[in-house]
Order: sequence, then C-alpha cells, then structure tokens
Amino acid sequence: MKKFFIRLWTQTEGQDLVEYALIVATIALGLISVVGQIATALSTVYANIVGSIGTFGTAQ
Repeated sequence: MKKFFIRLWTQTEGQDLVEYALIVATIALGLISVVGQIATALSTVYANIVGSIGTFGTAQ
C-alpha cells in the first residue's frame, strides 16, 4: 500500500492533462460570464430598436 501511494505521489503522467483541463474550465467560466453580459446588452439594444420602430410613424 505504501508503494502505491509513493508511486501515485511521484507519478506525473496525467499532470499535463489536469493542467489543460483547469485552463479550459477557467476559460469556459470567463466566456459564460461574458456571454451573459453581452446577452443583456443586446436585449437592451433590441428593445430600443423595437421601441423606435413602434414610434416611427407617429413622430412629427
């Protein structure tokens, strides 16, 4: 059992894979937050456009 834990502690074969997974997870979380903010901004712009089109014929 002791040999197993020593080998597990010193083994570095999966280290790169774990590092890449952490980088991908960090980028994904960043993109999720940015996409949420962009969606809110686009919704506001769309609402303004629809409001302007609705009052287009009534303005003098």
